[in-house]
This record gives sequence, structure tokens and C-alpha cells, in this order.
Amino acid sequence: MKVKTLGQFIIEKQTDFPYAKGELSRLLRDIGIAAKIVNRAVNKAGLVEILGETGEVNVQGEQVKKLDVFANEQFIAALKAGGECCAIASEENEDIIPIDSEVSKNAKYVVAIDPLDGSSNIDVNVSVGTIFSIYRRISLAGPGTIEDFFQRGTEQVAAGYVIYGSSAMLVYTTGKGVNGFTLDPSIGEFCLSHPNMKTPKSGAVYSINEGNYLHFPEGVKKYIKYCQEEDKPSARPYSSRYIGSGVADIHRNLIVGGIYIYPTTTKSPKGKLRLLYECNPLAFIIEQAGGKATDGTNRILEINVTELHQRTPLFIGAQSMVDKAMEFMEATS
Repeated sequence: MKVKTLGQFIIEKQTDFPYAKGELSRLLRDIGIAAKIVNRAVNKAGLVEILGETGEVNVQGEQVKKLDVFANEQFIAALKAGGECCAIASEENEDIIPIDSEVSKNAKYVVAIDPLDGSSNIDVNVSVGTIFSIYRRISLAGPGTIEDFFQRGTEQVAAGYVIYGSSAMLVYTTGKGVNGFTLDPSIGEFCLSHPNMKTPKSGAVYSINEGNYLHFPEGVKKYIKYCQEEDKPSARPYSSRYIGSGVADIHRNLIVGGIYIYPTTTKSPKGKLRLLYECNPLAFIIEQAGGKATDGTNRILEINVTELHQRTPLFIGAQSMVDKAMEFMEATS
């Protein structure tokens, strides 16, 4: 069987963007290079001084892991060097990172990124990931501005994630389907392994942190009880599977069918996940694979972005399962 690398696949798909001149292809390549470096560090995490916390707290109020810092530095360096990006928004930085260099003066894109999703699991050897989103800039010239990032998810040019697990896998979309690439360490290349990915219309897995049950909205509580009821025609009860790394949970559900829920709670009344660089890219991917993503009421991709680190609840996965969860939310609103 002939192996097709990520680079070869991207070049073949350039015809999908007749207005582009290869910039998006090179930008995706830059992200892929940084992902390989981060994957190498994840694989060696127990052997080098890269585990544990730095002692600092990020803009989200979370303890910063050493690997958070490393991943953030690698993606920023790759995007700056590539020259196709004029600004970066990262979970680890309070403000955007404008890029003012000779190589980036004509850059057409901005990138929003969560460099290491699920990093709290690093020290216990559980899968983590990277999430990224690419937008066409709306500012006219020079370094990118914060307004370049205040675009709805429907305006994304491309989005993807990398999961660092038993194998490293990059999944991305440019709005023309979803394709997955597994890293072959023998040649150091991401190779097409999951072409034209489609998520099942329904599933038998629900993913939610049930430890927060008492703090959930009533509609979410009722949906969980629905998932746990015995009903042979609908193959219930469903299995509860929650890893705690959003990329890992959503990747599994994308393949086998399921729903991932991170709702509002009394502690986090606006939700906890970030709209710009977590929910929007994941929603773009899942919709392109035939699934659905909402905040409990509204389509994720149609929510206005008004803050760089804006939070939102998330219901994402198989279309019929998200629809059913929405029924319970509407009935109790």
C-alpha cells in the first residue's frame, strides 16, 4: 500500500483553494513540524526534567506545567519562523502575540492555539493534545491585531488537533471533510491513516465529569439519568467514558460515536472551555465529520467572539445524542 504523507496530501488539496498560493499549506506544515517536536518531548517526559509545575499561574488561573511552556514555545517559534502567520493567540498568553518581521510582512493568517490541552494529565502518562484554529486576517497590513481573532467560528479557514497518545495523530479540516494522519516514527512523517473521517450519527458513550454532578444544570442532570436508564431499543444504558483530556475524549467519540459535555456549573456559570482556541476548532472538525456542537442552546460556530479567552459550555458529538441533550436543556430552561 502506498503511503501518503501529510505534506503530499496538503499539496494535492491546494486546488481546493484557488485564491491561495500555498500559504495555508505551508502554515499547516509549520504546525505539523512543531507537533513532532512536542510529541518527542511528551514521549521522553519521564526521562528529562520536563514534568511537574513551573510554580507560575497562567491567565486562566491554572498552574503552569513545564510541558505547557515547552509546547507553547515550540508552536510560537514554528509559526514565527514560517512567515505565514501575522499573530498568535495562545491559551498560555494573556494577550495576542503580534508578529512583526520581514518574513511575515505579507502574512494572510492568524492562529489561535491551545498548545497542550489536558496538561494536568501529563504527570500520570495520560493522553494530551494540541488544538489549533486558523483564520484569514481582517486587518490590512503589518502585525496582526486582536480584532483579527474576534471572528465567528464559521470564518475559520482550517482547524485541527494533535493527540499525543499510544501514537501521535493529527486530525484537521479545511472545510472539505476531515482527515487523520498518524505519525510514523520510522520516517518522521505524519501519514494518512484515517481518510474522510465520519462520526456515527449516534453512539453509546457519554463523556462528562460526573464528579461535578451536584453543580450541573437540571437539564444536564436529567440527560445523564437518561443515558443511565435501561432501554434496549436505544441501546441504553450508555457507557460513561471520561479521560479528562478534551482532545482524547472527543477523538474517541469522533471515531466510535458519542457525546462530550462540559456544561456550565455553579462554580463556572459561563462554562470553562475557551471558545476561540478550543470549542471553535473542535466544533468545526466535528461538524465536518457529520456531528454537532452547541453551547446547550446555540450553535458553537455562530457565537460571537468578544474576548480572547472567552469561555463557553460545550455539547459536542454525534448529532442525535446532542439533539437529545438539547431537548432536556430546553425542557428545563
